[in-house]
Amino acid sequence: MLHAEVAGDGPPVVLLHGLTASHRYVVMGSRHLERAGHRVLTYDARGHGASDPADDPAAYRYEDLAEDLVATLAAHDMPRAVLVGASMGAHTALRVALHRPELVSGVVVVTPAYEPGNETDERTLAGWDRLADGLEQGGADGFVDAYRFDRIPEAWQDTVRKVMHQRLSVHEHPGAVAAAVRAVPRSAPYASLDDLAAIRVPTVVVGDRDEADPGHPLATAERYAEALPDSALVVEDEGKSPIAWQGGQLSRVIADLVARTDAVG
Repeated sequence: MLHAEVAGDGPPVVLLHGLTASHRYVVMGSRHLERAGHRVLTYDARGHGASDPADDPAAYRYEDLAEDLVATLAAHDMPRAVLVGASMGAHTALRVALHRPELVSGVVVVTPAYEPGNETDERTLAGWDRLADGLEQGGADGFVDAYRFDRIPEAWQDTVRKVMHQRLSVHEHPGAVAAAVRAVPRSAPYASLDDLAAIRVPTVVVGDRDEADPGHPLATAERYAEALPDSALVVEDEGKSPIAWQGGQLSRVIADLVARTDAVG
């Protein structure tokens, strides 16, 4: 069973978090969307937060995550919604937009990371396996210790370290999260970014600058914005914190996107 929460009334919005995060880490606790007249559904992906682990430790592929999203929409009587996903959640949302377009009225793609070929790149996968090993052997501390902070400017390191430790500490099943850390990067949400041309609903891509978050390169966000037919790219100003880290600011981006769609309450 997946842990889900629903609040507010109005056009439906579904929030999907990234790998190793939980439902708390999409709009970072902001209530702007509910207060602005939206029905907001947020949930922990399988094995994350308070959700149950998958029966099979390999069953954290994008096809599995997409099936969960479709089932969650049905369970909460949302026949059509704006999907907002961060990283893993963004790729999951786009997969559903491709395979079940009737369910999707718009997509907010927050800090995408998937590039075709990542799922077979040995160096990339070895890095994820190192993080999974750290989590299995040392919990949140072990994961943080295994992370390559040398890629991040010193000015950002303490913030990233603190947030990473906080979000890893909320999981009821850390072993399941470690399994997801191994499985998700080995799966492909779609074969090519060219596939995204089939998505005809309004979209917005929220990128961030590489200084604070090198794992989600700005160049990747730019490629997504180019591939999606009805899309705009939003990025923080130079020297500012990423929009993805600012719940209120991200919520306003989401609300603006909802206003461009045919979403209904």
